Amino acid sequence: MYYVKKTLEISSAHMLYLDHNSKCENLHGHNWIVNVYCKAKELDDNGMVTDFTIIKEMVHGKLDHRNLNEVLGFNPTAENIAHWIVDTVPNCYRADVRESANNLAIYVKDEDNDVEVNG
Repeated sequence: MYYVKKTLEISSAHMLYLDHNSKCENLHGHNWIVNVYCKAKELDDNGMVTDFTIIKEMVHGKLDHRNLNEVLGFNPTAENIAHWIVDTVPNCYRADVRESANNLAIYVKDEDNDVEVNG
């Protein structure tokens, strides 16, 4: 099995739609740190799992310096963004979305084992 990991920094704004009162219901921004994990049993014709440039275009290109409420068709929580990345990027099985030093969301597709959360 081949694995690749791409780390991106994304500056964007969002506001959340919640069933409780929260300051996150107001428009605010983050400098997100996003890790995108892809895997494949076989490399493609270019000798790659997924081209790092494609990952950057699909995630950074859509989300950076944007209002996420305007570009995503769902409530843009860190958890939902992680899920969207896994569903969007070819061969992606995991995405880590860190919105601040203390807040990290992880989505893993078809994972039977516990996920290790570092830092």
